[in-house]
Amino acid sequence: MARIGFIGLGNMGLPMAQNLIKAGHAVAGLDISKSQVDKLVAAGGTAAGSINALASGADVVITMLPAGAQVREVYLGPDGVLAAAGRDTLLIDSSTIDVASARAVAAAAQDKGLAMLDAPVSGGVGGAQAATLTFMVGGSDAAFARAKPILDTLGKTVVHAGGPGNGQVAKICNNMILGVSMIAVSEAFVLAEKLGLDAQKLFDISSKSSGQCWSLTSYCPVPGLVPTSPSNRDYQAGFTAAMMLKDLKLAQDAANAAGATTPLGADAAKIYAKYVDSGEAGRDFSGIIRFVRGA
Repeated sequence: MARIGFIGLGNMGLPMAQNLIKAGHAVAGLDISKSQVDKLVAAGGTAAGSINALASGADVVITMLPAGAQVREVYLGPDGVLAAAGRDTLLIDSSTIDVASARAVAAAAQDKGLAMLDAPVSGGVGGAQAATLTFMVGGSDAAFARAKPILDTLGKTVVHAGGPGNGQVAKICNNMILGVSMIAVSEAFVLAEKLGLDAQKLFDISSKSSGQCWSLTSYCPVPGLVPTSPSNRDYQAGFTAAMMLKDLKLAQDAANAAGATTPLGADAAKIYAKYVDSGEAGRDFSGIIRFVRGA
């Protein structure tokens, strides 16, 4: 059993922390929302009064935060994690943030003699609840070996992507593929609809041929074709359009910094920005088909 401090008990962080409790770990939580902390306590965790109190008594600190600015503040601030953690504490940041921030915080942790991993996830809220997340992990081999038993309790796939920041690189590249492919699938179904081809027929053909992709077969944006898709629940979010836009912007920022050409990624970011601006920020990202259709 490990003593785990968990900072960031939002839609993803809370079920992850609850699954750690179910696995037998002692979890202390911290969040700006008291109601989220109360839910953790109700599940058998404890409330931490401060970052200092949480980090100083933890074997492992896990964070799930909105953006790079919050990660830098929580880790690098004068009363942050790096100032409080013991030398044997393992640090795992599962936020999805910019690569530069991930590498800067990892370097600061290394300067303090602390092992740190960036370990963003794929799988959405459903994956967090079911402990079926995919972790893309950046950091040293030794730190990864220490973290893997913890991450295995939270996900079904844990991949070491390389050195510090590479977990974030993998995440933004993966989600750029996802964002682009969801738009392509949506456009294809709308075109088929306008040309008189039944959606089920297109699904039956494309799901078994060269058009096959996850956005089609696992998360189809057309209702009635894949029972578990949000399209069957009025696009109630598993992964919001706003979060997809955030990841596409991170990918574009990284592409610009690296001098990489990603025209489809850039177009996808522009399309999702228009979708979010139309008032659909909280809708599932697969609802982009309604924007494509003109609804």
